[in-house]
Amino acid sequence: MPVFHNIDDAPTHVAPFSHAVEAGGWVMLTGQMPTVPGAPDAPLVDGIEAQTRQVMENLRTVLAGVALDLSDVVQCRCYLTEFERDYDVFNSAYKSYFPADRLPARTTIGVTALAVGALVEIDCLARRRGAE
Repeated sequence: MPVFHNIDDAPTHVAPFSHAVEAGGWVMLTGQMPTVPGAPDAPLVDGIEAQTRQVMENLRTVLAGVALDLSDVVQCRCYLTEFERDYDVFNSAYKSYFPADRLPARTTIGVTALAVGALVEIDCLARRRGAE
């Protein structure tokens, strides 16, 4: 049976979802926005680099809430509202969170808009070590 996780330290929900859902050793994380945990009404940080870093920190928070970390991530889906403008800067910030020889599989998609006016959103799939 799936386990539905909501993490107290993670950002406030911006829609009806669980922060993560776990089944069979796989953990699916809902896309994170560049919102600040504990301050849902605070303005978003400016620029794609700062927003990417906030999203990655939010993913770390959700992962920690289910006793995982970024080394357990096997796949990411990334959404950018300004793909051509922001792609290179986004990549630089994103890749700094993973060892060069352990980059998750990834898809990056240009979209017309994201919730809360964000420039970036990232969801991911993680796997518990030793899960068969």
